[in-house]
Amino acid sequence: MRKDPLIKVEDKLAINRYRVDEGRPHVRIKRHEDPSPQLLAMTKICPAGCYELTEDGAVEVSPAGCMECGTCRVVTSETGEIEWAYPIGGYGIQFKFG
Repeated sequence: MRKDPLIKVEDKLAINRYRVDEGRPHVRIKRHEDPSPQLLAMTKICPAGCYELTEDGAVEVSPAGCMECGTCRVVTSETGEIEWAYPIGGYGIQFKFG
């Protein structure tokens, strides 16, 4: 029996296309001095790796590559630190296989 080689998640994600609306990002982080534990968690649990911790301790988001999974919406629902909306038509993730 032949086994197929394991494919990394990053390789699968690279197959998808992302069209970013530079003028109107669909994910924004509200201004904050000290990010909540939930917002800090996004730097580790976002499946697309869109959240990063800056040198000054703030969290910033890069919507390019966002899979629109909603993880950030769920994790920060109580803190309200993230503004999220679906991208306007023609923008966002375009899955190659459906």
